[in-house]
Amino acid sequence: MKIFLTGGTGFIGSHFINKAHSQGFNLVCLRRPGSVTRVELIDNPKWLNGSLEDDWVEEMRGCDIFVHLASHSTNVPYDTLEKCLYWNLTVSLKLMEQAREAGISKFIISGTGFEYGRVGEKYDYIPINANLEPTMAYPASKAAAYIAFYQWAVEYKLQLNYLRIFQVFGEGESEGRLWPSLKKAALSGNDFDLTLGEQVRDFTHVDDIVSQFVEFFDFSSIKPGSPMVTHVSCGKPQTIREFSEFWWKQWGATGKLNFGVYQYRKNEVMRFVPKVSGNLKKITT
Repeated sequence: MKIFLTGGTGFIGSHFINKAHSQGFNLVCLRRPGSVTRVELIDNPKWLNGSLEDDWVEEMRGCDIFVHLASHSTNVPYDTLEKCLYWNLTVSLKLMEQAREAGISKFIISGTGFEYGRVGEKYDYIPINANLEPTMAYPASKAAAYIAFYQWAVEYKLQLNYLRIFQVFGEGESEGRLWPSLKKAALSGNDFDLTLGEQVRDFTHVDDIVSQFVEFFDFSSIKPGSPMVTHVSCGKPQTIREFSEFWWKQWGATGKLNFGVYQYRKNEVMRFVPKVSGNLKKITT
């Protein structure tokens, strides 16, 4: 099976390449010139150097599945809504249309659980059919993109699995995010300042996330023109305080976790846990 991949040098994408190669898949990966993977690869895919804005129709021919993991401005502070919409919706849809022109009819597109926004606080476990009420630019752009991609797949009778990925952590994660920041402080013997840590999240290790991607290559349950939405997470809620304290102990930290130093972000969603079927299993509409 031959896969055309975007976002292969990103956090999840780098781990995905290793997982796909370990399963014997053939990868063609688009990357920005000079972009490097977040983790060491067991083998290199066929790299294409260029922009998402370029024409890749010829390079896509012969591929069986289009996997779109590339996203713009995934970490706070987010870029403007205009730029997020341009890259995450307009450019992405044009690239997907190129894939369709090249003969690809199977699509795996990454979204974010934060598309649900404030709705997260209304549920113990967010169902797939919950309303989308994003509160910031990046999640709003992904929610808008989802609506467009869904209609596009229906119109052209394509098989599309849209993945709402929740709180992922692990090696290769951006340095400014919680888990790598915690690890750096713990291994350096420093204290670490946080909010009160009452936010409830569903943390899932990146290895567990990409292990599920192989299952997503089976499109037998997705009818052409009937897109699937999948929650990718483990369904095990814990507070940021609990998560931080667990890893602080795992790393044998000698410093102190200082809770309550920082205020919560504006528009902070205090509970964000998806409904999943079993451990990292799919729920579909």
